[in-house]
Amino acid sequence: MPTYAYACKDCGHAFDIVQSFSDSTLTSCPECEGTLRKKFNSVGVVFKGSGFYRTDSRDAKGSTVSAAPSAPAATPSAAPAAPAPAAAVS
Repeated sequence: MPTYAYACKDCGHAFDIVQSFSDSTLTSCPECEGTLRKKFNSVGVVFKGSGFYRTDSRDAKGSTVSAAPSAPAATPSAAPAAPAPAAAVS
């Protein structure tokens, strides 16, 4: 059964009580008969096992995000070749 935290709006008395899910919430303070309010706390959640990570449902080969297109590889230009050195004539 869960534990609920209550605080009195009038006198500030705070306490915890174990209640069933089917029990109705408390409405009057046990000390001053003032109005109670239920306090809510953050809940620590721990996910264990597979299926809770972003990468668990992805293909083992890589990410589903496509990479930006890369620049085309540099190709040799069709510039004319330098003239061959002249042979020495004697």
